[in-house]
Amino acid sequence: MESPRVGVVRESMLHRPLLIKPALGKTKSRGLSYPGPDFVFGTATTVQDGGVPEAISSWHTHTMSTRNREAERDFIALNREGVKSGLVTAKELQQYRATHDIRQQPLTREGFRRSAPARIPADASFGITNRPSTPISELIEYKYAQRWLEEQQAKDKILQAHQHKKAQLGRIQDTRTTLLRKSRPLPEAPSMWKMPRFQQLMERERSVNLIKDLPLLITACQVAVLIAPGGTSSGHLSRS
Repeated sequence: MESPRVGVVRESMLHRPLLIKPALGKTKSRGLSYPGPDFVFGTATTVQDGGVPEAISSWHTHTMSTRNREAERDFIALNREGVKSGLVTAKELQQYRATHDIRQQPLTREGFRRSAPARIPADASFGITNRPSTPISELIEYKYAQRWLEEQQAKDKILQAHQHKKAQLGRIQDTRTTLLRKSRPLPEAPSMWKMPRFQQLMERERSVNLIKDLPLLITACQVAVLIAPGGTSSGHLSRS
């Protein structure tokens, strides 16, 4: 049901898509005029070819038509003949093609080359061979796991023998260079900053302590000389 219109309804309103209003529950019309209900769309077939019996009894083959078809120029043959004549530059070959004309041979059904069929042996079988079936007896007897364990044990034995052979070579003796590399001195920690006058006081205290300890050092040196075997001082003590 089309919505009501107000005013004059002209015939152009039924043909112009912009002026057509959509009806309720229907698609919007495009304003095209359709023929009557008795009109049949399409073309009628008037050719009587005999149907399926005629097609089975006589099979018509089509031949390639060469009428009204001019053969194309054979540029490969023109270039070949030009080279045979001693022409090698592009300008000379262009002049040769302008003065000579060679056409390609028209193609016929007999002219098409067919590749020879592949020679297949008589006893050849197509497809992919099936995978051999798994023996159920080996699955039940747990043979696959035992085989895997044996392979792993063999690999472990080979690895142990290789490591034992490496161990028999012995340890490489250290050289002076390697020892120096191993015993690198540790970096000294930076001393804390001190004022210059306190540094002079520390040096004075060290010198004073050294002067105080000087008699003790002399006495220790004398004792060491007396205890030493073969010393002159030890003989002097024995006489006294």
